[in-house]
Amino acid sequence: MENILFLTDSYKISHYKQYPKGTTAIYSYFESRGGEFEEVTFFGLQSILKKYLVGQVVTRQKIDEAAALYKAHFGQDLFYREGWEYILEHHNGHLPVRIKAVPEGMSIPYRNVLMTIENTDPNCYWLTNFLETLLVQVWYGCTVATQSRYIKKLILQYLEKTGTPELIAFKLHDFGFRGVSSVESAAMGGAAHLVNFSGTDTVIALPFIQEMYNTSLMAGFSIPAAEHSTITSWGKPHERDAYENMLTAYPEGLVAVVSDSYDIYNACENIWGALLKENILKRNGTLVVRPDSGNPVEVVLKVIEILGEKIGFTVNEKGYKVLHPNIRVIQGDGVNYASIESILENLATNGWSADNIAFGMGGALLQKLDRDTQKFAFKCSNAVVNGKDVEVFKDPVTDKGKASKKGKLKLVKENNQYKTISADEAGKDILEPVFENGHLLKQYSFEMVRAFAEI
Repeated sequence: MENILFLTDSYKISHYKQYPKGTTAIYSYFESRGGEFEEVTFFGLQSILKKYLVGQVVTRQKIDEAAALYKAHFGQDLFYREGWEYILEHHNGHLPVRIKAVPEGMSIPYRNVLMTIENTDPNCYWLTNFLETLLVQVWYGCTVATQSRYIKKLILQYLEKTGTPELIAFKLHDFGFRGVSSVESAAMGGAAHLVNFSGTDTVIALPFIQEMYNTSLMAGFSIPAAEHSTITSWGKPHERDAYENMLTAYPEGLVAVVSDSYDIYNACENIWGALLKENILKRNGTLVVRPDSGNPVEVVLKVIEILGEKIGFTVNEKGYKVLHPNIRVIQGDGVNYASIESILENLATNGWSADNIAFGMGGALLQKLDRDTQKFAFKCSNAVVNGKDVEVFKDPVTDKGKASKKGKLKLVKENNQYKTISADEAGKDILEPVFENGHLLKQYSFEMVRAFAEI
């Protein structure tokens, strides 16, 4: 297990001396102060708690390791050995803090409290904000889940307008593993996407969900699919053979074939649409053609139009064209929220249903975002000093957007709207106790998370 004493920022090692004398409690909260999306889907805290905070996380060996490292790091002895030894001796190495949080999967408008943390032992007031660095990393799971949810809402609008809303679960597929900075990011981000959808190629997300969310559920699914090497290794003169091999190797079900290694339009018109047309129509399943280059708005429309002309289509009850059920398209290049909207709008304008297209999203889904995408922040809002509660806040004259909340907080729902209010005010608190003194108090299954996330 990681040494909890290293999972922080350097300057926090010196903070235990900086609070007012007589301080016995520090209370802090976590929120999204704004950002690209107006609601934030809360996800990922449970895995952080289970991996780093549950149980005896402070040991004599870890204290000794930290004392030596920090003395060398600072060039002087700033490490609060006495404080950590107190936790070891009086709490058996369990962290004396209490954490409350929004249920995982729930979406809350930004500028509302999502999580609170406070110390439960007056001698450990310094511990609350020592843990900020680690706990704030929940921003990542929240941001991926939030973006994925908004894309789901976007695609669903077009399915409702032009096609079959029941298809939504497999309309956005996670292609992001290779585009993230670590295996851990792939696991957390991939899981966050699966809160909303059921399609993924990020395998590591699947055991992560089963372990961290107490389930045997298979949360994500995929299909056999070609990459450029498995097509181009046949050589350009044998492009047809490479495609035919895919249909032969996988005679039933869905199979995806990247088709732009040379000329996507020739592949659709003359190979799929002519030479292999009968193979497609006789096959017991659906071929998914994947373009992978060019302007996606233009390419997707032209590919679908060619396939419709050559292989066939019908018009649904909403008046939009749907390709023969044995042929579909997936766009996996240049995919993001804006391009998905442009592609779907262009298809609808030209009379094509969103049923015809699915999307694969890579780096833009799991990596092309940061803590400021939703402006996440962790701030102290209350302290107990000499036995009295003190409201703590910041209000910088140069940026009112960074003003923080005061006092102890709760999240309530009034008139179907979420609202952050003082903990002393009336109203049922949506924040639930999830961690206290080294113990996990609440565990969400992934089925529960998905239920909270349901649109």
